[in-house]
Amino acid sequence: MRLSVAERREELLRAAVEQIEARGVAAVRIADVASALGVSNALVLYHFSTKEKLVAAAFGYAAEDDLTQLRKLLGRRTTALRRLRSAVRWYAPTGQAKGWRLWIEGWAAALREPALRDVTRDLDRQWKAAITEVLAEGVAAGEFRCPDPTGTALRLTALLDGLAVQLTSYPGSVSRARAQEWVDEALARELGLERAELTA
Repeated sequence: MRLSVAERREELLRAAVEQIEARGVAAVRIADVASALGVSNALVLYHFSTKEKLVAAAFGYAAEDDLTQLRKLLGRRTTALRRLRSAVRWYAPTGQAKGWRLWIEGWAAALREPALRDVTRDLDRQWKAAITEVLAEGVAAGEFRCPDPTGTALRLTALLDGLAVQLTSYPGSVSRARAQEWVDEALARELGLERAELTA
């Protein structure tokens, strides 16, 4: 069965994400992606003319997956607090979000690669905007106090990103349970709540 252009492209992007996770951005080659699918290098290059374009597109593909899941969690019909807590817990390095190795690789490579920097910056901006929006909804509904939703979104994501680096790069430096405690404490503090109220 022949794949459509869109299907083939998605298959290549999925394989590229897997190869980046396994080998790292610097080491991954067009040949690795081609070999994983049993296709020619020329086919990969037909869809993505350079390794840099393939890598940037692969990160864009992974980012879209993460954002789809985030929107699903934040779009639920429940309180802003519940939506916020489930999104933060999912995104936290102790939750169900996959691919922290991929994003740590991406951040490092983005320092030298402008196309990749655009992708990671856009994901970061969209994530913070979504969190800011649900914080503002919770304030408007009187669920909690948060005088600076934008600042809170930045502080929370910075904490989550930093804990992800610790848990992914330095296993054993902090336990998953302790990291989850810190995330819950930070969220409660930002919202002017007691930690027990997060799960009430």
